[in-house]
Amino acid sequence: MKYKIGIDVGGTFTDFLLTMEDGSSQIYKVLSTPDDPSIATMQGLREMAEDRNVSVEAFLKGVTVIVHGTTVTTNAVLTYTGAKTGLLTTKGVRDALQMRRGIREEQYNNRYENVEPLVQRYLRLPIDERLDYKGDVIKPLEEEEVLRQVAVFKKEGVEAVAVCFMNSFANPEHERKAGEIIRREMADAYLTLSGDILPSIRFYDRVSTTVLNAYVGPILKRYLDALLKKLKDVNYEGVLLIMQSNGGVVAPEIAMERAAVTLLSGPAGGPVAGVMYTSVQGYDDCITVDMGGTSFDAALIKDKTPMVTTMGEINRLRIALPMLNVVTIGAGGGSIGWIDEGGLLRMGPQSAGAKPGPACYNLGGEEPTCTDADLVLGYLDKDYFAGGRIPLDLGKAERAIEEKIAKPLGMDLHEAALGMYNVINVNMAAAVREVSVKQGQDPRDFPLVTAGGAGPNHACMIALELEIPVILVPRESSIFCAAGMLMSDLKHDYVQTYAVQLSDIEPKRFKAYFEEMRKNGIASLKEEGIPEDKIEFVYSLDLRYIKQYHEVNVPISEEVAMDVNIDAMAEAFHPRHNKLFGYDLKEEGTPVELINMRLTCIGKTEKPKFNEQPYDGEDPSKAFKKKRKVFIPTWKRFEEVDVFDSFKLRYGNKIEGPAILEQVNTTTFVTPEYSVLVDKFGSYTLYLKSREEEFAGRILK
Repeated sequence: MKYKIGIDVGGTFTDFLLTMEDGSSQIYKVLSTPDDPSIATMQGLREMAEDRNVSVEAFLKGVTVIVHGTTVTTNAVLTYTGAKTGLLTTKGVRDALQMRRGIREEQYNNRYENVEPLVQRYLRLPIDERLDYKGDVIKPLEEEEVLRQVAVFKKEGVEAVAVCFMNSFANPEHERKAGEIIRREMADAYLTLSGDILPSIRFYDRVSTTVLNAYVGPILKRYLDALLKKLKDVNYEGVLLIMQSNGGVVAPEIAMERAAVTLLSGPAGGPVAGVMYTSVQGYDDCITVDMGGTSFDAALIKDKTPMVTTMGEINRLRIALPMLNVVTIGAGGGSIGWIDEGGLLRMGPQSAGAKPGPACYNLGGEEPTCTDADLVLGYLDKDYFAGGRIPLDLGKAERAIEEKIAKPLGMDLHEAALGMYNVINVNMAAAVREVSVKQGQDPRDFPLVTAGGAGPNHACMIALELEIPVILVPRESSIFCAAGMLMSDLKHDYVQTYAVQLSDIEPKRFKAYFEEMRKNGIASLKEEGIPEDKIEFVYSLDLRYIKQYHEVNVPISEEVAMDVNIDAMAEAFHPRHNKLFGYDLKEEGTPVELINMRLTCIGKTEKPKFNEQPYDGEDPSKAFKKKRKVFIPTWKRFEEVDVFDSFKLRYGNKIEGPAILEQVNTTTFVTPEYSVLVDKFGSYTLYLKSREEEFAGRILK
């Protein structure tokens, strides 16, 4: 038997999806080990082996691919525990890292403090060199000055060095010379040159991204080296791939060099999986949401393509590498309920995490969390959480909510629990608006794909808040990102700044830039074992009206790119600008400027197959477990509702809400407004009863 494994390391749980060559799959979850995430990874692999009564070595002989997503770099930035980093930059601009682009995020808050830079000022050292905007040398680089500054880094015990000179995107020669000196003098230091990681215009974006890469590089390298060693110790000979923030995967060696590509890779598998699960019902668009133990992630997919941004941030620090446009907020099962100075109930962003966890875990946690509220309201079964492996203590959940929320607010226990449930649902609905309404999209036009261990318990209330008529809960929803990782292709992004009005583009130069990026992408993918006939290219341009502050990324076809069809480029730009900002200047004849050329090189991988079920009829009685009292929010009272074993539901089975669908790794709460139909892959589609005719045929086709 041959296997493929997707692994998603989260803040509370580490998720595994094991797929077999016959199309079957199995879900595993273990508590994460934040001090060393590889411990939880190996624990999950051991559990898979034990289920098959073989050693982990024997089991791994049948594993051909492991795709691994990690939060190691994310956590290092969030907690400021990355490597001690030094920055070499052009004299006169070393404070750009702190000044940023001169814009305060909260313009009317005079007390709003700037974010702390990852490199302290005494380690941001200037070099008296200068290039002009075309890359011509104004002041040459002096090797002796670089040596003096490198000596300071050595004396201060710097582990990683970032080099970012002004206008180096136009001429990387000074950076390369400085890099050679650093490699010679500090052979053990992790080195990042801005021209290697992000050769594009906008100095703050470039220096911030370069520093982020250097800051997390040693952390990721140590982690991947340790993981590779552990896998080698158990004789793993298959392929290991690392998830990137752009929704693609990459070899570990490249991830170690370009560590910043993993900074927001944790949630990136979700949108990739969303495309697969909705396309079988004929949808080209969807919104994916993933509610885990610590965070809630929302993303929008349009025309089967997740939205991408190059204006990302992590902990308020700019990262300008292409990444899926995923909005993440602190709203998960472990999110702590608390009362602010004004006496208002708040949920998160603080989380109880895996340790000590929610009060009901009985692992030492004493704060009331979302999971505690779900248990008190009846949405969770205290004897069946994680299939019974983690018994929940209802008494401790009740006491935590009573003491910390109910009494201070003068409420009874269930009012307080409902308040916690409602507040976190509103928070999550706001995150969905962030990825939809702010992008000029109406969330009511999109199916809501709901995932995460906690997500399906809250899906109906989020959808009702947003007036979304249809929700899809994949059978693998609790390990959604891990499933997406197995569906991801290898992906490399390239950028070339070419600041010019469209009318002034030099066709020969334009084509040469794309051809160079294409050549580099093919070379990288071939090194990763992808044959040339499995490589695809996605072309796009960053365009703006002349003198505008922000540009818009506009996809173009390969034909338009290679023919240098300027009219087609402009025609693609105007409606895109109108969609985002509500107007365009086409009729006014305002010139359009090109800023960056972008190319994504995709190496297509073999995807796991999922078994289709035969039609089983509407009757779900074979999956009925029992009845349980749960609180119905829109009825404002407890009611006895049917509880079903989700894994016994089959294609065509229909359930009227209110109901509970239970499986080992997640629970789906169906409110009275929704009905459920099971599709041919075993996923559950919830739709408003008032619109049954519209959706039932699509699900059962």
